[in-house]
Amino acid sequence: MQNITSTYHAWRGDNDDGRPAKRLEPTPYEDIPGFCKSATTAEIAAQGHVLTPGRYVGAEEVEDDGEPFEEKMSRLVAELEGQFAESAKLEAAVRANLKGLGFDL
Repeated sequence: MQNITSTYHAWRGDNDDGRPAKRLEPTPYEDIPGFCKSATTAEIAAQGHVLTPGRYVGAEEVEDDGEPFEEKMSRLVAELEGQFAESAKLEAAVRANLKGLGFDL
């Protein structure tokens, strides 16, 4: 929350405490991919005046982990399959406990 507040005040040119900058130097504002962008009216007009944030903010850069896509997807799918199996076991246990208490689902 503090990050959003300080970014907003930097964009406005306020001091860190939110007061308009008069005596102190305001915190400089800068666009941060995936977080904030100060779009110009020309940029907004070029997007057909659509104000969807993703059109302007974009996505933050993510470091490549070096794992090839096919290997990563195979690993993640196998992990998900294990989680589905565990979910089914837990669901069966909950249903059995409820049935033992006299509640059928």
